[in-house]
Amino acid sequence: MASNQDARAAREAKLDELHEKLTGAVESLVSGDDWREALAFAARFRSRSFNNTMLIWVQHEAAFEAGRVPEPFPTLVAGYRQWQGLGRQVLKGQPGYMIFAPVTGRFASSNPADPNSWRRLGPREKHKVNEVVRSRMVGARPAYVWDASQTDGEPLPVPPAPTLLEGEAPSGLWEGLAGQIRRAGFEVLRVPHEGMISGANGLTDYEARTVAVRENMDPAAQVKTLAHELAHVLMHDPDDEEARQHRGIREVEAESVALMIGAAHGMDTAGYTIPYVSTWAARVDGQEPVQVVQATGERVRKTALAILDQLDTAQVGDGTPPGLDRDNASPRTSRTPAVETDRPRGAQVPALAGRGL
Repeated sequence: MASNQDARAAREAKLDELHEKLTGAVESLVSGDDWREALAFAARFRSRSFNNTMLIWVQHEAAFEAGRVPEPFPTLVAGYRQWQGLGRQVLKGQPGYMIFAPVTGRFASSNPADPNSWRRLGPREKHKVNEVVRSRMVGARPAYVWDASQTDGEPLPVPPAPTLLEGEAPSGLWEGLAGQIRRAGFEVLRVPHEGMISGANGLTDYEARTVAVRENMDPAAQVKTLAHELAHVLMHDPDDEEARQHRGIREVEAESVALMIGAAHGMDTAGYTIPYVSTWAARVDGQEPVQVVQATGERVRKTALAILDQLDTAQVGDGTPPGLDRDNASPRTSRTPAVETDRPRGAQVPALAGRGL
């Protein structure tokens, strides 16, 4: 019994340490430029939660400053056994980067539509014949990942990376984004100049169900604007209660989604303009700015990921080593549709969110 208590206390201490690291990382995102750099980094590790990308970022930076890794930014990260599965071994003396991994539980219900009907199953307990079973995150545990530069062994294939000339749009990106807008029930319009859309680069009209982008910009700017407007379409319908709650940071979210989509295609992100973090993070009543930044980052990541998953375009890697089975790349966050709550589709499983994920 004492050993179990000691193990539990040790895990809680590590989780507390993770929260301190994460809070420090988020608090350091002071300016709009800081936020832009953080999202550009997160775009290259977009399969992981926003919180975990921030933890990887700050821990790798500390490792670089201590001389343990040769480059200031990580390239590919994976767990200890995952690297072994790829024929590589973590080098002696290289500490891993601690991140949050989900702890899941099984829940059963004979009436899935009723949130109060769900009950948690024991480790070996079987559900009844008439019950539906869903898995749900019930907590978090500390886990470790290492950058490729901290390992040695079999050479890793170098995935092709898209290269763009200045002002050039990635091949197929406009068509892919426009297709998603049309599937959402909006018409895509190209207008000759900004005077036709109130002086803006782009405009989403929810009543007319149109998305307009001005043509007198270079192709890269046009596709960036289209991604921005697609984010509005997916995240900010005026009839959506969650969108109304985030009204004060709509432009931040839309520009951030566009930034992640651009970064995932190798586009220059220097021109993306996002207001001062301390300004927009303080606009949500009842929440601390750090919480708002974390929630915004995750909403942006999930939306960008849902968009990117539907595109047939050349994209930069997502931080997963080539050859690693995505479905078994634990610890990782699951791919979830844009702007969905953290629950299985069609099931009202009790909300028992873990910390930091």
